[in-house]
Amino acid sequence: MTSKLTRKDVELDKKQPLYEGFLSVYKYKLKHRLFQGGWSQPIERELMERGHAVVVIPYDPVRDELVVLEQFRVGALDDPNGPWLFEFVAGMFDADESAEEVATRELKEEAGLEAKQLVYATSYYSSPGGTDEKLTIYIAEVDTSLAADFGGLPEEDEDIKVHVLPRQEVIGMLEREEINNAASVIGLQWLLLHRNSVFKNKLSF
Repeated sequence: MTSKLTRKDVELDKKQPLYEGFLSVYKYKLKHRLFQGGWSQPIERELMERGHAVVVIPYDPVRDELVVLEQFRVGALDDPNGPWLFEFVAGMFDADESAEEVATRELKEEAGLEAKQLVYATSYYSSPGGTDEKLTIYIAEVDTSLAADFGGLPEEDEDIKVHVLPRQEVIGMLEREEINNAASVIGLQWLLLHRNSVFKNKLSF
């Protein structure tokens, strides 16, 4: 199902930059059509723009293992368990890259792996009330025996520890909320829902 209202039903009056850096913040002034007819009053909203990203869930259907990354995240600085989170491969788009190209690049940079195949899972807006960020998730079929021990680019201040873990152990991490960022939760749940159909001819477990 899609909405009957489109971008044409929004009038943007002003977009004012408030901050521009690694993350940029703008103030929008706009109005939009209402479901019951007519137009809204002028609305002002602050929006963080940071570009779009790709998330990759590296899975080995033969060994029934996943590659999980551990790295520092400033947004979790005050988390009771500390700011080193368990998550999956992810990265931002560079200019003119396709989603598949981002997935391939980040998988190599962060985990030292190449995908035998990339399976599109889903895409979603992370928090559209406050940011335009949209994430695309892929499942990468990999050979986990080839995973690096550490990954990331020092020039991007990345310091990543690579873990190769049995699928059941990763499910336990999810249930214990040890994997607790949105992209990783959504991607892992998609894999668990579709694993048998996507890898039906390759599963050994």
